[in-house]
Amino acid sequence: MSPELTTPGSVRPAAEVNEQIRALWLRAGGSLSPQERAEYEHLVIEWAAAIRNRVVEVA
Repeated sequence: MSPELTTPGSVRPAAEVNEQIRALWLRAGGSLSPQERAEYEHLVIEWAAAIRNRVVEVA
């Protein structure tokens, strides 16, 4: 996995994670390698956690 990924439990803003997801897809040219797929899955989980935290903050 990429060294810039955060450790479990830390939550970056969803927009920041989304930008990293977009950059990954651009670098991959629309087809992810197995390593990129693992990074993508981690980022999506992190993005979902950031969205959940934001909803809790607003509520």
